Amino acid sequence: MSRRIFANHCHIYPEGHRRNGRVDTLREVMEECGIEKAVAFAPFPHVMKDSGLTQDRNEYLAKKITGDDRLVGFGTIDFEQDNITDQVKQIAALGFRGVKVHPAAQEISVVGEKAFELYAEAEKQGLFLSFHTGLHWYRIKDYHPVLFDEVAWNFPELQFSMEHIGGYHFFRDALAVICNNARHEPHANVYAGWTSIADVGKKDIWSLSDEELLTVIEQTGSEMSIFGTDFPFKSAKRIKAAIDRFEKLPISEEAKDGLFGKNLARALNIDF
Repeated sequence: MSRRIFANHCHIYPEGHRRNGRVDTLREVMEECGIEKAVAFAPFPHVMKDSGLTQDRNEYLAKKITGDDRLVGFGTIDFEQDNITDQVKQIAALGFRGVKVHPAAQEISVVGEKAFELYAEAEKQGLFLSFHTGLHWYRIKDYHPVLFDEVAWNFPELQFSMEHIGGYHFFRDALAVICNNARHEPHANVYAGWTSIADVGKKDIWSLSDEELLTVIEQTGSEMSIFGTDFPFKSAKRIKAAIDRFEKLPISEEAKDGLFGKNLARALNIDF
């Protein structure tokens, strides 16, 4: 029997912006890759604007996935607005389980005032945050992975993932933050997002070696890693290759079960 997969990190785009980023395309990719359940991210505010849409991006996603228990919604925040707390409350009211934050693309500081307002309300609402980490053509001082230690320290009940585990350039920094919070009270709250990791032998900005991936498991245990697709930036072919690569790693079946869905389900309080 093949392993059940509950995947994180699937970006949804409006029809007029990125054709291969639609919800129906995601369902097709899930079917092709053997993914049973997935987290879908609402479009970022600037994506809706660029598409000429005035509809609220979180309500847009909610309408697209309503009634589909294979898809779990994550909202996004408009940091150009001042009503951050209200936006987080709206995301929770829609039944979403988390928030996707891309500090570089959204041009915010990880430790800025509005970001901290988000963290405070997300912690209160029990929402999970998925952060982009790694090089992304914005001022590094605002999104360096070490800054996420401040998030974990100031919001001990807030659970979040460091997607891409810092990428090629910041892997050790991201791992340091995850390990530094492994014994954080009341529980470990920082997860390694195994997302968009390049094939073995390639040296792009997301490349991580098998040795580095094994180090994540060795140093953080079997419960702190989460598999993500980075749909639609990664095709079904690339997603299947990543699944196959991780399946071949010499780690325990418990660690693989956790990576491919159980850890994410536990963090989101979802039966899987």
